[in-house]
Amino acid sequence: MKRVLLTGATGFIGRQCIAPLLAANEWEVHVVSTRRAPPEDATADVRWHTADLMDGVQMRRLMSEVEPTHLLHMAWYAVPGAYWTSLENFRWVRASLDLFEAFAEHGGQRIVCAGTCAEYDWTGDGLCSESSTPLAPATLYGASKHALRVMLEAFARQKNLSAAWGRIFFAYGAHEHPQRLVASVIRSLLQGSPAPCSHGDQIRDFLHVADVGAAFVALLASDVEGAVNIASGDGVALKDVILKIADRLNRRELIELGARPAPAGEPPRLVADVTRLRREVGWSPERDLHRGLEETIVWWRHEMEAPRSEKVTGE
Repeated sequence: MKRVLLTGATGFIGRQCIAPLLAANEWEVHVVSTRRAPPEDATADVRWHTADLMDGVQMRRLMSEVEPTHLLHMAWYAVPGAYWTSLENFRWVRASLDLFEAFAEHGGQRIVCAGTCAEYDWTGDGLCSESSTPLAPATLYGASKHALRVMLEAFARQKNLSAAWGRIFFAYGAHEHPQRLVASVIRSLLQGSPAPCSHGDQIRDFLHVADVGAAFVALLASDVEGAVNIASGDGVALKDVILKIADRLNRRELIELGARPAPAGEPPRLVADVTRLRREVGWSPERDLHRGLEETIVWWRHEMEAPRSEKVTGE
């Protein structure tokens, strides 16, 4: 049985990789977290390890103990708003390179990492293709991810490893940070509060977070190498997403489109070309936008109504 080490396993996307790994019935699943104990919703089929990936000694001890054949690296600094410019991005590049080196030293075979659509040049037509869209990140976050991908691919060639890079577009769903768009709108409407938004004309590519996790597991299990967009391939206006939520909750009167300015320099359109994901990896999403939003609303309603001791919102 293949042995995978998953980083970022308590985060928004990383936690969603666990169920499809277990469902495949071909992985011995090891996860690493800084937590002293597994979260309350952890399954006994997963082997939890406590380690700080920023600590080289702890990380190498972990690799020696687990000796994973596969590495699914989802951990990164992800505080909303702050991550775009934070110097933590540099620390994560260094820690990730150390992680790759220790993985190779202990017999690792394949690495799959989480990248971002922020690696692309956003000044073009907004359709992002792994093979033809220029890579020109405009933020420190995007530049750090881009640099790590280049170094990972060079390292993999040097060490004769297999490596793939999943570029995430716009994920939403359970455990999303409350300040992000879908979560903030749902929470406001459930509370009966106004939901001030920008004009909402921006076109984006949304994918439910459970499908994002499943796509990464499919990429890990494949022999596909290089960058692969992790997205739906469908563009939708933000205002249409917002109004779908409002109509589901029958609170359209609380939506305030145009009440907030759109962020400066925000591109009008960002949509993924998912040809590689569909044809080479052989994966397509289980949920359309309607079902994904429905599941997200149900999750947030339960989360907001549950006693504090029962809440399991992720990091």
